[in-house]
Order: sequence, then structure tokens, then C-alpha cells
Amino acid sequence: MALIVLVTVSACRKLDVSVDSQYVNGNFPNTTLDYAALLGTMYTNLASNYAINYWRMQELSTDEAIIPARDGNFDDGGQYRQEHYHTWTYDHPYVTAIWQWGFGGISNCNRLISLLGASKLDSVSKAADIAEVRGVRALYYFFMMDTYGNVPLITTFPVDTLPSTQPRAKVFQFIESELLDLTKKLPAKSNVAATNVLQYGHPTKGMAFALLAKMYLNATVYTGVSRNPEVVAMADSVQANTNYSLNTNYRDIFLPNNGPSITETIFAVPYDQQIAGNQFTRFGFFYYLAQAYGFNVGLSIAMSTTPEFYNRFNLPGDVRTKTWLVGPQYYPDGAGGFTSQPVYLPDGVTQVNITPNLILVPPKPMDLGNTIASQSEGVRSIKYYPDPQIIQATRLNGNDVPVFRLADVLLMKAEAIMRGAAATTVNGALQTPEYLVNLLRTRAKAPAVTNLTLDTLLDERARELSWEGWRRNDLIRFDKFEVEYPLPNDVLSMNKDIRRRIYPVPITEIRLNGNLVQNPGYDQ
Repeated sequence: MALIVLVTVSACRKLDVSVDSQYVNGNFPNTTLDYAALLGTMYTNLASNYAINYWRMQELSTDEAIIPARDGNFDDGGQYRQEHYHTWTYDHPYVTAIWQWGFGGISNCNRLISLLGASKLDSVSKAADIAEVRGVRALYYFFMMDTYGNVPLITTFPVDTLPSTQPRAKVFQFIESELLDLTKKLPAKSNVAATNVLQYGHPTKGMAFALLAKMYLNATVYTGVSRNPEVVAMADSVQANTNYSLNTNYRDIFLPNNGPSITETIFAVPYDQQIAGNQFTRFGFFYYLAQAYGFNVGLSIAMSTTPEFYNRFNLPGDVRTKTWLVGPQYYPDGAGGFTSQPVYLPDGVTQVNITPNLILVPPKPMDLGNTIASQSEGVRSIKYYPDPQIIQATRLNGNDVPVFRLADVLLMKAEAIMRGAAATTVNGALQTPEYLVNLLRTRAKAPAVTNLTLDTLLDERARELSWEGWRRNDLIRFDKFEVEYPLPNDVLSMNKDIRRRIYPVPITEIRLNGNLVQNPGYDQ
């Protein structure tokens, strides 16, 4: 939009402006480096909204994350409470922003495929680059299908006619066919560190298998047909590559220096101080702790989790519990733990004490008030541990955000077996659901699980995958998306219409394209 404005203003003054935004013989990319730079655009777009608006649509609509107002602060037009109460509309800021983010990403991928097809690259490089772009496009399409349900299918560039809405099952079939083909064309994770550095954050066979497992696990939601045996098959395909393994230390997966060295990461969105988007500390920390953690910048005080969600972190010795800030606070030790030195409020006497409860103060809706006591309400996540130097400079986290990792694949496999698929033997061990969950329990130093049920498996997914963007997806699959956890003194209640399991098509897009059909349950 800024470029359009700039060109328009310039055109009013000078009519012979060169069109540098188009590819012509003089600036058409030629070398592999040129194309590598072009492909970078699909990753910068992915990072721009994945850990902010997309993440919030997946988490604020569940019990996993909440942004309450504090005496009117952080209400921001009610957009966060609309997520909490499932009362969003077709013009909600996230609804519009993520549709444009996703389909902007898809359009760019189609453009890149067209450019690569016309390129003079050697056949091997061209095929590898096109496979990479198709992998990213499939991921974007999964996000759109999961979030909006029935969406357009656009696979060419430029688009000659306005696209029409397609059934969710048809979109599922397209993504599935793309990924199955890409499992033959994408590179596999190797045992060569230098190769893995180059592949990190890019589609691989492992990503295709993990995404297929996720689709098959939710196939009943997307298509009405159960596909649990295929979940196990895709998980087996991931596990067949022994270069994927669970990291010994759970906290390492999310530290600021996470990256290619994390052996269980299958696909992640990289962030650093140059790539805006990871704002977990900026919006989910507690600013009275900032100096104790080595930085002094303006932070929000709003985003936390609900008491009900935090109550699931109740296993003795479970290191995953340490990903939350709750109770009396102490100076950090710099390695994910704490010293014995208390952190005090500005009065220098009262120790910072974060409490789990969110006690509303009517009449302002979903508002806690803004006393120091109410500011301290709400358990904060410190899963993406802050790097003080980066936070001080930018207010942004440098932690990469995993999209798929081996732990999730193991949990998906366990669930599929519990839903009727046959257990398989890997490396000489029959991988029953209990066996798979206990691999993660052992890593977390938590007690072994026995008599696993689907409900306790869902709780295990909550512990293992908190704030990784999968809670909405999980609750819908478990038919629990409409379960309400009323806050004390709440004057509002959740809209329990199951049609809210998918978001509306933005009204701005329908007005621009009459071939789009609004999802049921949302007024035109």
C-alpha cells in the first residue's frame, strides 16, 4: 500500500517514472543467489504475523491465553475479549489481517513458482526451488483451511478471474496431494550440521510428514472422514529419520539461541532482532520484573493464561511448570532457573507475587482493574525466555518459534492409536500411547503415566505444547472448544455456537470479490 501511494504521488509530478517494481530483461533474476533472495520474501511474510495475530487467533480463543483489560488499558476496542467470548465479527482486526497475510503469502508463492518456471536455472536447482515454494504454500493453505474452513483455491499467477469459495474437503485434498508429492522431492534432515543450518526454517520431508499427520489427525473435522491409521504412518515416516530426536533439556527448545541445534525441531519460524514478530516478552511478561531480567523497556502487563489452564501443570517435578511465572518472584539465574534473591516492587519492601486468579472488576467488561495487586493477577509465560540484550534494543524476542517438533508428532501418534489405529514397533519398541507419552514425561522429569485416557492425553498436550499455537486446533478436535471457564464477577458469557469453530470471511474481501461465500453463522 505504501508503494502504491508513493508511485501515485510521484506519478502526479512526473509521468516518465521507470517501473522498477516489474521484472523486465534488465532486472529479471538470473543467478541462484537472485532466486534465493526472492524466496526469502515468503519467509519474511510468514514471520510477520505467525507469532502475533495468527498465534492470537489460535490461543486467545481458548483457555490457554487471555489479554484482560486493566481499568480500560489493553482493551483495544474489545478485540481481545471478543476472542475470549467467541463474539468476533467479520470485521475483527485479526480476521481481516490473517486472511490477507495467508492469501498474500499464497499469492507470493504462486508468483515465485511462475518466475522459477520461466527461469534459466539448471533443472535440479529449479526443481528444488519450486518444491520449497510449494511446501510453504501448502503450509499457508493449511493455516487458512484450519482457520477459515471453506476458502478459495488459487494456484496460478496472475489470477485471471476472481476466485470462488471451495469446500473445506476439496482444499484438504489439494494440500494432501501437494504434500504427498513433496515427500518425494523435498530434502531430508541430515546428520551434517552445515546442511541442517541451510535447511533450517525451510520445508523438508519431515515437515511434509508432520503436516500430513496433523491434517489426518483432524480429518474428521475437515472432511468428516477419520484417517487415524495415516497419522501413525506419517509419524513413523518422521521417526524413520533418526536425525530427529527429543532434546534432553526441555527448556533448551525455546531459549533465545534455539535454532538448528535443536534436534527435535521439524519446522520453525526463525526470529531475531532483525525479524519483527516474536513479541511474547513485550506483551506477556511482567514489567516489575524487567530490571531483574536485565532490561528496562516499556512492556505490556496484560497477556497471561487462565487459572484453569495453569492448573494442569500439577505433576511433581515437571520441568515444564517452570515455563510459567507465578507466586513470589526471584532473580533469574540466566539458565531458565532462579536464585534465592527476591524481586521487590518499586517500594523496595514488597516482593513481587504473581497470582493465578483473574478477578474481574465490573462494570467494565473483562477488566481486572489497575492496582498493583490486580496488575499481579494472571500467570505469565516465560517459555520463550527473554534475551536481555535483544529485548533492551527492540522489545522483541529473538527466540525461534517451533511449528512442528517431534514431541507433537509423538503425541499425535499416541492419540491416533487411542482413536483406533494400530500401534507400530519402532527401534524394537511397541509404541503404545503410554510408551509415547512417557518418552515426554521422562524428559520432563514428571511421573510416568498409567491408564491414559483421551482427556488426560489432551492435558498432556497442554503441558507439552503450551503457547505453541495448537490449543484451538486441539479443543475443536476434542469437541471442547465451547467449554466455558467463567471468571469471578464476569458479566459476559461465551457464545457457544459451534459455527464459531471457524472464523468468518472478512467482509472487506466479500465486498471486493462477490464469488466468496460467507461462512454459516456470520451475518453479511
